Amino acid sequence: MTPAEAVTATRLRAARHLFYETSHGPALADLVGPDQAGDILDFCFAANPYYPTPDMLADLQAQLPALIKSYPSCDPNISRRPLAAFLGADPDRLLIGNGASEIVSAACRSLARSIGIAVPAFGEYLQKLRSARAAKLYRLRADQSYRLNLAAFLAWIRSNRLKAALVINPANPSGQFSPLEDMRAFLTSAQDLDLVIVDESFIDFAGDPAPSLLTCAADFPNVLVVRSMSKPLGAAGLRLGCGYSSNRELLDSIRKALPAWNMSAIAEYFLSLLPATAGDYERARKAVIEDAQRLFEGLCGIPGLTPYPTGANFVLGRIDAGMGATELRDRLLREHNMYVLDCANKVGMDGRHVRIASQGRDKDRLLTDALKRIC
Repeated sequence: MTPAEAVTATRLRAARHLFYETSHGPALADLVGPDQAGDILDFCFAANPYYPTPDMLADLQAQLPALIKSYPSCDPNISRRPLAAFLGADPDRLLIGNGASEIVSAACRSLARSIGIAVPAFGEYLQKLRSARAAKLYRLRADQSYRLNLAAFLAWIRSNRLKAALVINPANPSGQFSPLEDMRAFLTSAQDLDLVIVDESFIDFAGDPAPSLLTCAADFPNVLVVRSMSKPLGAAGLRLGCGYSSNRELLDSIRKALPAWNMSAIAEYFLSLLPATAGDYERARKAVIEDAQRLFEGLCGIPGLTPYPTGANFVLGRIDAGMGATELRDRLLREHNMYVLDCANKVGMDGRHVRIASQGRDKDRLLTDALKRIC
């Protein structure tokens, strides 16, 4: 073990508890310290590496002194209008939260006493909903690539006498994707439910054009479409999420459950930059789609790893090389300065899966080369 590897190993041992105390992958700075985090390639963070643009970052930096001293606007339209223009949506049907999880939690508190959710799923949702005893779990099968059969899921919802459902599409961490026509058929059949939440946080990476339910949300008044904007916009530090519904009563109920001042002035200013950079975003989005498919193809060439097809900007892989996901994660960190998401603590998964987020063609190639040496 080299001196650098020894330092990483020591810091990992000291921070190992973070993997079990959080519902998602810990930040690199928490694991290895801020001085070393910049030297590690982060394939755990599933966000757009091509956006925001350098000009946007320069603009934000120039405005930062004033923004830090400012409150966000008390007029919700100041943030809703630019985001709605960016999404091609009606601003009156839009609400903005401190991440998608805040909106989902508020919706469940105000509108649903219990909700069915397919697992494996985004850990933060499970943590919040299970702590409130609101979540009932529908377990997907590894031998079916964790693919969600929407008709079977709806039958299970009804057999358990639930009146609400949460669908994550594309799914996280599996990347499995249900096409728009399948989602429309599911929602048509589910109109007797009180609430259907559809998380589309990764939908912009699922196709071109993005197959989002925003185009047909008016047909389904019991549906709330939510998105974490952090992922597609590459701005996790701003904690941005949104919800969209054609049902004004539903939106009003959620707004009442949301805290005041749930968005910073910095995040508000960032949203104001989106409409003018829509072309830059489209180019970035398409590049991410190409990179993710290229990453999947590269992972297919590794004998000790089985990747699952993906509709997101990440790939879930099953390790067939005799080691567990935790060992692979630690070896990549120690030996190659690379960080992937270990899915061993994900509800509904075994200890043999890792999630790998695309970070651009060149970095992805470095990762696949490292995996070939390990697996």
